[in-house]
Amino acid sequence: MTSDKNSSFPVFPMPMRGVLLLCGMYTFAIGAFFRYFGKDLIKWLSMNAAFSTEISSNTLGSIGMVLGFLIFLSAFYPISWNYLILVGILGKITLATWFVIGFMPELDWNKRTIFHLVFNELIWLIPLGFIFFRSIKVKKYLDSIKDN
Repeated sequence: MTSDKNSSFPVFPMPMRGVLLLCGMYTFAIGAFFRYFGKDLIKWLSMNAAFSTEISSNTLGSIGMVLGFLIFLSAFYPISWNYLILVGILGKITLATWFVIGFMPELDWNKRTIFHLVFNELIWLIPLGFIFFRSIKVKKYLDSIKDN
């Protein structure tokens, strides 16, 4: 028989850590693609074999790699390092905005650019937001236990 106090205990399950690890590795990998294969990746995103551009994706890729590492790192102590999860959320928003403002005027909207924007940047905001709010909830609960 469980008491009401135990049923209201906020839990941070292991699958949430796994999602943080996965998101960090995925963000790092996408950043590495932009960093090291930027010109070819941009040409592929344009859907035009003759596309040539002066867009530099090195900075976008480097920031994406750092952001991916920070999200990955947040999985080890998500309750106390919840600010890293928030940095990941803000970083994903920044990368998506940067892609729209910096790259889309030359690339135009097509199925590849929309796929990149939605599945590589924006879709991760949902689990990251949920995980961030859960870590805040667990941290508040643990702080309330310390006070008693």
